[in-house]
Amino acid sequence: MASIRLRVAKCITDEDTYSNRALVNSSVFPPNVKHVEVVSPSQRRFVFTLEKQNTFDPARQNMGFNLMMRKWAELRVETDVIEVIPYEFNLATQCVASITMDVDLGSKPKAGRIELNTDEMAREFSQQFAEQAFTLGQPIVFKYGDKPSLKLTVTGIQVIDPSLLHGDPGKKTAPKTARTGLVTANSNAVFSEGKESGDSVVLKGNSCSSVPRTSIISPNWDFESMGIGGLKREFTAIFRRAFAYRILPPDLLEKLGSVYVKGILLYGPPGTGKTLIARQIGKMLNARPPKIVNGPSILDKYVGESEANIRKLFEDAEVEYKKLGNRSGLHMIIFDEIDAICKSRASVAGSSGVHDSVVNQLLSKMDGVESLNNILVIGMTNRRDLIDEALLRPGRFEVQIPIGLPDQGGRGEILRIHTATMRKNNILASDVDIDELAALTKNFSGAELEGLVRAAQSYAVSKMVKAGKNIEVDTSQELVVSRNDFLYALDNDVKSAFGSSIEEIDKTSSRGMIVWSRDIEIILNEIPILVGEAYDPNRKIVAVLLEGPNGSGKTALAAKIAKEANLPFTKMVSGRQLIGQMEMSKVLYIHKVFSDAHASENSCIILDEIERLIDYNPVGPRYSNHVVQALMNLLKLEPPKDRKILIIGTTSHLRALREFDLASHFECAIHVPPMTRPEHIMSVIEYLSSAPENPSPFSSQDKQSIQYTLANEFRVEVGIKKFIKLYEMAKHYDPHQRAKAFIDKLESQDCIYRMAVPR
Repeated sequence: MASIRLRVAKCITDEDTYSNRALVNSSVFPPNVKHVEVVSPSQRRFVFTLEKQNTFDPARQNMGFNLMMRKWAELRVETDVIEVIPYEFNLATQCVASITMDVDLGSKPKAGRIELNTDEMAREFSQQFAEQAFTLGQPIVFKYGDKPSLKLTVTGIQVIDPSLLHGDPGKKTAPKTARTGLVTANSNAVFSEGKESGDSVVLKGNSCSSVPRTSIISPNWDFESMGIGGLKREFTAIFRRAFAYRILPPDLLEKLGSVYVKGILLYGPPGTGKTLIARQIGKMLNARPPKIVNGPSILDKYVGESEANIRKLFEDAEVEYKKLGNRSGLHMIIFDEIDAICKSRASVAGSSGVHDSVVNQLLSKMDGVESLNNILVIGMTNRRDLIDEALLRPGRFEVQIPIGLPDQGGRGEILRIHTATMRKNNILASDVDIDELAALTKNFSGAELEGLVRAAQSYAVSKMVKAGKNIEVDTSQELVVSRNDFLYALDNDVKSAFGSSIEEIDKTSSRGMIVWSRDIEIILNEIPILVGEAYDPNRKIVAVLLEGPNGSGKTALAAKIAKEANLPFTKMVSGRQLIGQMEMSKVLYIHKVFSDAHASENSCIILDEIERLIDYNPVGPRYSNHVVQALMNLLKLEPPKDRKILIIGTTSHLRALREFDLASHFECAIHVPPMTRPEHIMSVIEYLSSAPENPSPFSSQDKQSIQYTLANEFRVEVGIKKFIKLYEMAKHYDPHQRAKAFIDKLESQDCIYRMAVPR
């Protein structure tokens, strides 16, 4: 559209004055023209937002301005004719992130000083002037509550940085300043006391700094100052999906054909930082202060009160949305422990439908008929599986971000955060290597790392305390937290809830591996291959089955593989852990182990004696189909992106596992044979006899007698585990009859079988 010439006029009403817009008859410009560039008689250029009204006479071709606008642009009423050109903002680069203004009184105060809350002023400013153009130096008439009219003068404009949309909230970039910008509902308004105000204006609140800030995300924050470590990737995902597009005005989002994300669900193991995010997320925002509520606090014993509590959380957003529509600012509601109120409907017995009603109420507020577009609900939970499925579809909690255990770099960040004060006060000893501690704390959560620091501090403090009749503090000794304090705390106080089953695995292989035949040597040579596959980036799941008769050493071999792999998460699941549990409890326990394993970058699970896990009994046969089906599904379940799992199974009933089609879910089966020759037994006896702390019960003559008897009179078939137990019992036999008693014991335990015709 070409430029047109209009005559300068006054505003007609006070409401027109407070709008700070250029007034024109609605017939002058097409509906799509919202902003214009005005060229004054002195050839100065100004950008204004239009207010189209029918009160202006279309025949006279006037454009109205309030007094402050006319003085600033040097426009004279009735005499000046201006050239007006339609102006279109680049919504990707000219939207205001932060606008800084000096505050003065529009008229002289009658008496005393006026105190202004800048936080409330910022909210009111964004509501009054959303989608309006402002320029450096422009004066603004601002009506705030019952206070006298204020004169605001624009002293700084910072526009959005499009690179923020790529999703790096911690990226430090130079502020992008501009002469003119378009204010949005989420633009950050910053106020400072004007020179003309003298002592008559007092500003209070967080928005009274003259330092420019970025809307939605503050540039003056960092993870360390917020006490957050190892969660940069998660924060980046939250920012990219939820906050970045809130910077843009609704008009640009409509051009994309997109809508704002309304819900984010953060889930993961306890202690990984979900609640910490809830506490700290307000510090990185310049929008409305988020409402943080604990899930259980929503519930109420009175009928209807729980639902009313949900409605109250959305009231402020509803009021503002009815007033401003899509120009409303962002309102955040953060639910900690959301699984307490959003369990699957009809899953809570005896609740009188309270949980169901709460879920229904939340659904209607987030994505109902009258759903709001100015809200963002963030939920935190340890149990995503408990949450009603309707809440997890797009339009509700459509963005689901796992908050997993930190990797080694993340653990280092967390430890540096929790030792920063000690480092600042020279209490942390120079021999403390944070990188070393990060490597030693595999699979520790953030909470456990914090506990490790506190435990180390307690040991350092205890060195200064002398306990006698009276407890005294040795002030002559310097308080220093050393490397030994951390190592002692790591060994004795703090253990990872998601770490390795170290003690149980060590018990199964306390004697090491006894290579009693070439077959065992071949199996041991395959272990490095299996370990290499566990670390192969192209492999998600490595599953191997060790099968053989009872006592042949399958569990010890599984433990050997797990220890060689040295993966951060290593758990053993055996029938002993499930004694007394009902069928579904066993399924849930096994499922939890796999879920915990998937939370770790690399993990290993040992399914020891699978026939015991599935309650297999050859008499019948009988077994638990629920556990079998659960194992089948879990063995095929791929872990999340960038995570791998090694699964080692052991069984003495390979044929049964094949009948259940469970064996086919393992990539390969390795046969672990029993000892079948006299020389196998003698090799084990020699190995056990070589241990200085456990002297052999057999003399050289006894060994010769045992070897001769086995070679000429018996057929051997015994597992090494069972044989070692019988060997230990031989210590208590009569020394003069020890060899014969040992042979008799082997025969009575069906470890050897007498041949009909001796060799």
